[in-house]
Amino acid sequence: MHMSSISRAPRVALVGAGIGGLTAAAALHQRGFEVSVYERASHLGEVGAGLQMAPNAVKVLRALGVEEAFGRFAPEPSVRLSIKWDDGTVRDRVPLPAAMRAQYGASYHTAHRADLHSLLASLVPEGTIHTDAECASVENTKSGAVISLTDGRQVEADVVVGADGIHSRVARCLFGEREARFTHQICWRIILPMQALRDASASLPVPLDGSEYTGWLGPTGHVLFYPLRKGELLNIFAGRVAKDDWAEENWAVPSRIDDMLKAYAGWHPGMLDVMSRAQEVYKWGIRDRDPLQEWGRGRITLLGDAAHPMMPTLAQGAAVSMEDGYALAHFLDYGRGDLDSALLAYQRERQPRAAKVQLQARDQFRNNQLTPPPPPLPVDWIYGYDVAKLPV
Repeated sequence: MHMSSISRAPRVALVGAGIGGLTAAAALHQRGFEVSVYERASHLGEVGAGLQMAPNAVKVLRALGVEEAFGRFAPEPSVRLSIKWDDGTVRDRVPLPAAMRAQYGASYHTAHRADLHSLLASLVPEGTIHTDAECASVENTKSGAVISLTDGRQVEADVVVGADGIHSRVARCLFGEREARFTHQICWRIILPMQALRDASASLPVPLDGSEYTGWLGPTGHVLFYPLRKGELLNIFAGRVAKDDWAEENWAVPSRIDDMLKAYAGWHPGMLDVMSRAQEVYKWGIRDRDPLQEWGRGRITLLGDAAHPMMPTLAQGAAVSMEDGYALAHFLDYGRGDLDSALLAYQRERQPRAAKVQLQARDQFRNNQLTPPPPPLPVDWIYGYDVAKLPV
């Protein structure tokens, strides 16, 4: 049996310093927990890519007290345009700021992943995050759990959290080997300086002014343009349905720009003109998994992609991971006297929601290929959620 009462502040050790892990670390630190984070990379930082931050993610930042700081680097797109892939017809136009705030109580932003990452890292004390620290295994002990690192060190804690992504070592220790599923979606990611695109912009159905979010939707894929860093950068996410022959395991492999442009042959020339200006481009094979019913065993639990990797169709991967991190701190805080029950309460609160987002992301991906595409699946239940109103 685990000790039920801990007179000192409980110790929580997290494996993985991604966005979910750092959100948890920040929320736990704010509640007086002793927190340490073990990251296998040799330095902290995130692969350069854009993130969409829907109102439910912004509410997590509000609960952490950094909504205003976040808004300083993450623009709020003025309008969301849905554009037909071939002839550039504007199919839908939604003014974002007013609509989002009125309906969901928070705004919708686009952010550079690295900027959000640094903001979250700034909320934990110096020395909390240990780099070059790769997890080899985790196991429960009589009074908590222990992480064994590949260099032989052992870290003991009252609670161990696997925030180590889709290929989570912690999840493997708990539940055995499970193959991630190739979703038959591949994507290219590009970031371009907006300044260099002023002339290209003339050939677009709506000129780029650094404030709009544009989605091009076609039967074989979708391409998103949106601003980062106060509109100084343009982020491009180009997703495409893939045949069986491409299933690269790596997050990002360098790709030929010509290969990318060939994949969108026949799409709007203005869109292709902007994409052709890429200096370098990376290609991802998108994977997810079926929902896990259980997220933990004993004093070990999971959050984020380690528990529920999802397709990017709803742009909710980071948001749901942030909700997890905040919720974990909330339940551990209220359940300090009984950490086992607190971890079960966390799982009961989070698992159904995360599983539902995972499955809707798959459904939306399938719908996007239909001609004409049906109206988007409802996201009110996703955006309207407020992690600060969790049950006690």
